[in-house]
Amino acid sequence: MITQRPKGTQDWFGENMHKRTIVEALARKLCKAYNIKEVITPAFEHTELFLRGVGETTDVVQKEMYTFKDKGDRSITLKPEGTAGAIRAYLENNLYAEPQPIKMFYFTQAFRYEQPQSGRFRQHHQFGVEFVGSKSPLAEVELITLITTFIKELGLKDAKLHINSIGCKSCRKTYNDALLSYLKKHEGELCSTCRERMQKNPLRVIDCKVPSCKEIVKDAPRTIEYLDEECRDHFEELKRLLTELEIPFEIDTGIVRGLDYYTKTVFEFVNEDGFTLCGGGRYDGLVHEIEEKQDIPSVGFGMGIERILYFLDKENVALEPEPTPELYVGVLGAEAKASAYKIVTKLRNAGVVVETDYLDRSVKAQMKYANKLGAKNTVIIGADEIANNKANVKNMGTGEQTELSLDEIADYILKQKN
Repeated sequence: MITQRPKGTQDWFGENMHKRTIVEALARKLCKAYNIKEVITPAFEHTELFLRGVGETTDVVQKEMYTFKDKGDRSITLKPEGTAGAIRAYLENNLYAEPQPIKMFYFTQAFRYEQPQSGRFRQHHQFGVEFVGSKSPLAEVELITLITTFIKELGLKDAKLHINSIGCKSCRKTYNDALLSYLKKHEGELCSTCRERMQKNPLRVIDCKVPSCKEIVKDAPRTIEYLDEECRDHFEELKRLLTELEIPFEIDTGIVRGLDYYTKTVFEFVNEDGFTLCGGGRYDGLVHEIEEKQDIPSVGFGMGIERILYFLDKENVALEPEPTPELYVGVLGAEAKASAYKIVTKLRNAGVVVETDYLDRSVKAQMKYANKLGAKNTVIIGADEIANNKANVKNMGTGEQTELSLDEIADYILKQKN
């Protein structure tokens, strides 16, 4: 068992790690262009943060959180998502006193106890952005634009934007009354969890994954039919902006998102098989829920790295391959090690990928290894090469050999690369 990873987790290495690095690098590049700054928060938080922020009636809190008591008898939870921790950091570090809005991005581990499936793990990784301090629909548009660009630059083709509005507290009450009235007619057919939810938070029933409940809520009242004037105007402006910016979207009244902190806009990027690649929305009440003295509008999204990689593979998207060594420096004899390594170091300091021998292998074994690495050039440094201050650099593609002084080798490889 000690050499077997826990269920729902994975090791990162090789090609998978390379792909993940490319995905994260693109995300960082886009965030830099959007002037979004990185934030890192702890892997665990006080459980109360998620009870108040994520919501006690959500699947995440009721079924999926990894919660435990620490040695100080405090209830601690491994974070199931990134938003609550980022907003806690915003408040604790008085970021509201800085020029607004504050735009934060993160790559974070997230932990949810659920049945592992394609692109979904118990320990997974999220790329997320939180845009704090603006009530304008342009904040949603900025995040949607970033995601649209991200998906396009990755090469994913099958992802469509779905949007909805779930209103705010003032219009949610009217909607909840209408929904509850509808659900009571079908109460006996609902699962036990939904029967409990319909009394505490009827909206959560819309998000139930049980097939019989999904069938019932197909004809339930929709939030979009009960929006007050402010929420309706917000949604209309969002649609207008997306249309003018030529970002295609579909209104999907079935989207409510799985976390209680959402208000007004909710959105998802969904593929043709119905899988969600990315989800987010506005959460104007979350700051106030965590710290009652503050009331600051916010919007954000979360995107699972594992899920993105899964769909890159499914759509056969070819990412940039991992770079192979420009030069393999073979070593013949102990007296040649320092001279050989000087060449290796000079090229590495110039940002060139170079490899050498660390196992005291024969020349034949070293050349076999260089071939496996895909090295573009090779050179052997031994006693004769040091005595004559000359060595032959071999182009592994053409077989051509070039005699150079030892001091010229690094510059020759650099010139070839450029």
